[in-house]
Amino acid sequence: MSELTVTLLRVGYLVLLWVFVLSAISVLRRDLYGTKIVDRRVRSSRQPAAVSAGGDAPRVVTPSRGRGSAGPTRLVVTEGPLRGTTLPLGTSSVLIGRAPSCTLVLDDDYSSSRHARIFPQGDQWWVEDLGSTNGTFLGDQRVDQPTPVPPGMQVRVGQSVLELQR
Repeated sequence: MSELTVTLLRVGYLVLLWVFVLSAISVLRRDLYGTKIVDRRVRSSRQPAAVSAGGDAPRVVTPSRGRGSAGPTRLVVTEGPLRGTTLPLGTSSVLIGRAPSCTLVLDDDYSSSRHARIFPQGDQWWVEDLGSTNGTFLGDQRVDQPTPVPPGMQVRVGQSVLELQR
């Protein structure tokens, strides 16, 4: 083997070693600092804690309801890091979790990337756990299957508590 071939092999192995080290550091950094959370909160002068799902999140359209409708019209975070956050309820489901693609993005180590979903079916709203690690709770009961959520009942997702309100 020529001296040039040996030198090229050494340099190639050195580059390969550095690629491996940098990829390992990247994985460790991602595990330590978590997923990048996109701040979608919009501050208005009248309601400083109101939030609308903007950016690349799907828009929630509020349906036209009659005056006598007793169904909930908004989802409110009552406890946790996003306390005071309000989402209008429409005809589509609300996906809750840490992933930036969720309708309600939680900055919470105890919630999964796609933790739970609250969706309308008929004239009721239902909560469904999407296979999360720490579970979803309706009151004090763990949700194992789609369960109807009465207005005012607390839904716990990680460290956050949500309520359906009129």
